[in-house]
Amino acid sequence: MAASKVNVGLLGMGNIGTGAYKTLEMNRRLIEENTGLDISIPKILEKDTGRKRDVTVLPEQFTQRPDDILKDPDISIVIELLGGIEPATGFMLAAMENGKHVVTANKAALAANYDRLVGAAKANGVMLRFEASVGGGIPILNALTTALLANEFVEIQGILNGTTNYILTQMAEGGLSYGDALKAAQGKGFAEADPTEDVEGHDVANKLSILISLIFGRRIPPQDIPTEGITGISMDDIARAAAEDSKIKLIAVAHRDGAGIEYSVKPAFVKNSHPLAGVNNEFNAIFVKGNAVGELMFYGRGAGPLPTGSAVMGDVIEIAKATTGE
Repeated sequence: MAASKVNVGLLGMGNIGTGAYKTLEMNRRLIEENTGLDISIPKILEKDTGRKRDVTVLPEQFTQRPDDILKDPDISIVIELLGGIEPATGFMLAAMENGKHVVTANKAALAANYDRLVGAAKANGVMLRFEASVGGGIPILNALTTALLANEFVEIQGILNGTTNYILTQMAEGGLSYGDALKAAQGKGFAEADPTEDVEGHDVANKLSILISLIFGRRIPPQDIPTEGITGISMDDIARAAAEDSKIKLIAVAHRDGAGIEYSVKPAFVKNSHPLAGVNNEFNAIFVKGNAVGELMFYGRGAGPLPTGSAVMGDVIEIAKATTGE
């Protein structure tokens, strides 16, 4: 029996876009054998077509015209990996208005326009999936919306940013100052040249906003979440935590308080007996409490081209299976 052909358009081929493309490239045969799907990416919106990438891309796959993807009747799924709020949000809305399903890892666009994007998917009868937006390769959103759907969630807390976790780990275990730990993170590619979004906690606030929308059904814009980064953490703070049998972690937390929800992003002392204390370097973890399942922790690489690309392609496959009947 012939595999079902699925054409996907890719918006953006930076690190994550390349990771998603490579995930498909190296596992294409396995995906087809396991799912009966022949997934291909015939069109890629990208300005930097000359960049060296560790994948095989033909010149004719590239375009600089969004409509070549957004209005192509042969493309059924659009992957948005441009980053930023605009033009990414506009492109996702246009794709859905043209009857295309959308997969994204863009936490900034989702957190800023969650209701608008989810509403557009419903209005146009298409799917919007964004597993990679919160935990990179950690399948937290899929678990929360499928296997754990029978639960009322009491609390969610987690380490949701690999950059800050790496810095804090190096300060605690390597004895590095904040500045030296940041330089080490930048040298390994864990931190951007301008690390503000990460170290000031804004990236985590975006992710927490998405999680709150999913598990508590409440829309809390990221700018309304009390947020404190790690730039003020000193070696004295690290020593004080160690003296209290704790580690300092940048923690995102949201929990029910009667009819309300309390939420924040800030550095916190985490007792060494708590599972989150053992999450080090670029790894992330999300700790959830459900009224039926109890306590669970999801752990893994929260960033990086291949882990995030894996989550992106997992969403693509789920949509393709649902729409082709495979």
